[in-house]
Amino acid sequence: MNYPVYLEKLINYYKKLPGIGEKSAERLAIATLDFNSDEIEEFSDTLVNAKNKLGRCAICGHITDEEICDICRDETRNKSVICVIEDYKSVFSFEKSGKFNGNYHVLNGLISPMDDIGPEDINLASLIMRVESLDEPELILALKPTIEGEATTLYIKKILENKKATISRLSYGIPIGAEIDYLDNVTLEKALEDRKKIS
Repeated sequence: MNYPVYLEKLINYYKKLPGIGEKSAERLAIATLDFNSDEIEEFSDTLVNAKNKLGRCAICGHITDEEICDICRDETRNKSVICVIEDYKSVFSFEKSGKFNGNYHVLNGLISPMDDIGPEDINLASLIMRVESLDEPELILALKPTIEGEATTLYIKKILENKKATISRLSYGIPIGAEIDYLDNVTLEKALEDRKKIS
C-alpha cells in the first residue's frame, strides 16, 4: 500500500520498536496523527528529553536522570546483596516483583567473543570496585542462560574467586534462553528464592 510520505516515515519509525509489526505501526502512526498540536509538541519534547537527559547511574549503571539512581540512594536497601544483570530493562522486572531488597549492577551487555565483545567492553570494572568496598557481599547473577550468559558468569566467578564474595545464580526454573524482562513476577520471585551458589 502507498502511504503519504510523512505517514510512511512515521510508520517506519514505529516499526523499529520491539514487537511492533506493520499493522501495529500503522495503527500507532494514525493514532499519533489524531493528537492535537499541543500533544504532538509535548510528545516530541518528551522523546528528545528522554534521549538527552537519561543516562547511566554512576554506581550501578541503571538508567536515571540524575547522577545516582533512586535505588542506589535508597538507604533501606541491603547494599551487600548485588543482583548482576545484563541491561536496565531487567531492573524494572525485578522491581515490579517487589521481592528484591538488594541493589543492582547493570553490565550493559554480555561477553561474546563472536561479536568482539570482551570483558573490557561491559560494565565489569566498577563491579569489582563495588565488591572490594563491601564486607562479604553476595552477588546474584541474573544473566540469561545462553552461551554469552554462561561465558560472562564464568568470567565473573574467575575474577572474584580471591574476593570474599558469595556468588549465586538464579534458579534454572527460568526457561533456557529466556529474557529476564519477559518473565512473570511469580517465576522471577521463585528464581530469586531458589538461587544456587556457584561452586
